[in-house]
Amino acid sequence: MLKDKTLTYISLFSCAGVGCFGFKESGFECIATNELVERRIKVQKYNHKCRFDSGYICEDITKASTKKQIFDEIKRWEKLGNDKIDVLIATPPCQGMSVANHKKAEDEIVRNSLVVESIHIVKQIKPRFFVFENVSAFMKTGCTALDGTIKAIGDVIYEELAEDYIIANRILNFKNYGSNSSRTRTLVIGVSKSLSEFVAPIELYPSCQNEKTLKEVIGNMPALEWGEICEEDFYHAFRIYPKEMRCWVHDLKEGQSAFDNQDELKRPHKIVDGTIVMNQQKNGDKYTRQNWDKAAPCIHTRNDQLASQNTVHPVEDRVFSIRELMKIMTIPDDFKWVNQSLEELNALSSEQKQQLLKKEEIKIRQSIGEAVPTHIFYQVACNIKNFMEQMHYSNNQILKTIDENKLIDAKKLAQFIKRNPHNLGHATLARIAELANSQRENNAAFYTNKFIINEIYKELPDFEKAEINILEPSVGVGNFLPFIFRKYEGAAKVNLDVVDIDSNNINILKSLLKNQQIPDNVTIRFIHDDFLKHNFHKKYDLVIGNPPFSKLKAKEAKDYLKNNYNKATTNTFEFFVEKAMQIGHYVAMITPKALLNTPEFRLTRELLQNQKVECIEDFGELGFKGVLVETICIFINMQGGKNITKIKSLPLQKIVKQKQSYIMDSKYPYWLIYRDEFFDQISSKLTFNLFNVFRDRQITNSKTSDKTQNAIRVLKSRNINEDGTKIVDIPGYDAYIDVDIVKELAAYKYVNDHTVYLTPNMTYKPRVIRNVENTVVNGSVAVLIPKENIELTDSQLAYFATKEYREFYKIARNYQTRSLNVDAASVYFYGVLKE
Repeated sequence: MLKDKTLTYISLFSCAGVGCFGFKESGFECIATNELVERRIKVQKYNHKCRFDSGYICEDITKASTKKQIFDEIKRWEKLGNDKIDVLIATPPCQGMSVANHKKAEDEIVRNSLVVESIHIVKQIKPRFFVFENVSAFMKTGCTALDGTIKAIGDVIYEELAEDYIIANRILNFKNYGSNSSRTRTLVIGVSKSLSEFVAPIELYPSCQNEKTLKEVIGNMPALEWGEICEEDFYHAFRIYPKEMRCWVHDLKEGQSAFDNQDELKRPHKIVDGTIVMNQQKNGDKYTRQNWDKAAPCIHTRNDQLASQNTVHPVEDRVFSIRELMKIMTIPDDFKWVNQSLEELNALSSEQKQQLLKKEEIKIRQSIGEAVPTHIFYQVACNIKNFMEQMHYSNNQILKTIDENKLIDAKKLAQFIKRNPHNLGHATLARIAELANSQRENNAAFYTNKFIINEIYKELPDFEKAEINILEPSVGVGNFLPFIFRKYEGAAKVNLDVVDIDSNNINILKSLLKNQQIPDNVTIRFIHDDFLKHNFHKKYDLVIGNPPFSKLKAKEAKDYLKNNYNKATTNTFEFFVEKAMQIGHYVAMITPKALLNTPEFRLTRELLQNQKVECIEDFGELGFKGVLVETICIFINMQGGKNITKIKSLPLQKIVKQKQSYIMDSKYPYWLIYRDEFFDQISSKLTFNLFNVFRDRQITNSKTSDKTQNAIRVLKSRNINEDGTKIVDIPGYDAYIDVDIVKELAAYKYVNDHTVYLTPNMTYKPRVIRNVENTVVNGSVAVLIPKENIELTDSQLAYFATKEYREFYKIARNYQTRSLNVDAASVYFYGVLKE
């Protein structure tokens, strides 16, 4: 049986198991490992990767029988008590993607498509996490998708897995993340959405570290004479080559190539019929002596040859030994390449050692060149393990914890976070802090979940500067901070200012940060003040945050409006956006989706569209759990002109790139971020801006009843049938209002007015009917008032209920789900069909 919290993984395209050995080192159990080449599987067996022999699957992953073997192993472990696979790791072949491959062919797209097998298995077994690693071009490389079409691998990953996973992909040079060699790769991490409230993929990546020089990594290795095998280390051996080539590299200084030699006999060449024929220099790094004071080069599969890329030792006339390569690739010293211990290998005779190296060395070297550095996956494994070993509470458990420990008291809350008696994860502690804050409602603050911050992270700008200034103007309990740390951990220096109006939040944040690993390059300054009134004395490279969404009374808003461009709003988020634009070179701000279209923010849009809006992420209602508000994040580059704007919809799982001028076209009353050819085609058939609108706000349920005597019928949205052809009676829903009462209300003006039309409010099933005799409408029905004396024909009325118009209307309303009232702006799109 399994111990509590035994963590498990499956490894696909595992080669010799070098990379995923990091998962074994961190305590994970391998359920199944798949590799096509038998000698590589044998290396995994030597290292006791799997508990059961049946876990070593040396078969073609494309075959159904191979997948069945994997699924059978999963079932075996289920019987032992394993509820779910924790991690699936896949490192599919990358020859068709690598810049080192000069022989790419069309059939490589099929080879690249092996990654789709990994995606298919993820979909079937639904692990808690998945990790894909490959070359830097991985996400943009073509493959054959599950539907048979050719698509970019990145698109297929997101299309097939984004419904169940939060996904992040980063291109990292592993030398900056704990490996000992320069190796630029794409690392894709997915987290099941069932865990996304507590952890995001970005938090699972290896941490940025200072790179090590080659001398720091292998500078203490014993020097080797020609053909020597170190007596204390079988794997530290001089790999011999044709002796006549030695002069090519012997006189080279660090960083020099044999092709730089003045004497042509010392340049790489061959003799053909007595004539010197110079070798071609396809890559500038062949026959190149490496530098002690730089990071080790990327290790390739042909690291046995002087003629390969960056293989020549900094001092000695040889390629790196296997042991040196292992250190460069962070492969543990006790990793076994053959079924003998190092002590046994060292005890062999000189002849036996040479015979064994002749048999195994190329295979070992090739496996090292194809591997993921062990320490990279070890860090990912440790991050997952740390998360899995923590406790993560539901909202009910959090509320119970707050109540039982009296955490409404700020001092008790700070002590609880400091002690963390239940080993709670950071997300749970932050959520406790949010809900325990008795001022939360007053400040209109909502918990910024990891799901949307993970998406925001992907669009944040890079800065080519030695020093970066960042401001978080409404920091709360710091939910953005771990992501800021990750994004800019490689920068030289980051000055991070965090502001909050609530002193309790600042104190709690300080307690939370004590449990966080803050990069050495980050300095945090805490500012307890009202961001909107604080006097900032510098410009920030980035202003990022989730400001409060709250309507202020006119008196409260008066001070904030003094320096505001938009004088028509009293919403705090708008004040935050404007001030952020004044003090920031780049702004990334979460706002209500209403910013896109409501009349209140017309001037704000006017201000924004004169800047470079690089991206709009549409979260719909996914932004805040349990809060019925639609949100977006808008990314504003204050230093650029108009450009292409990326529109990214999480609810629609859709990414489009639009000309900024196209979606912000002034001929329409507001921004249309999903505008497309279909929208334009329908627009050409319609005449717009024909109506004003009235919507009742006085007829409430308390004023209506089901009594018909001395009353007038109240027409509600459901009384207009779906195709807009008739009025329907609905028992228990129909309502009436006393004639004497209704005469005093604004809606009475339109009773029996034959010039107006009616349309249901708050719907994606618009339909328009002529006003109905002896009825009055409540707020669920809008009154369309022609600006000129027009009368719609039956066919024009019928068009509003067609599928074509309704699809058009969704785009016109930016696919909103909450702010669907027919207002002074959106009524523009009740366009009449030209006849």
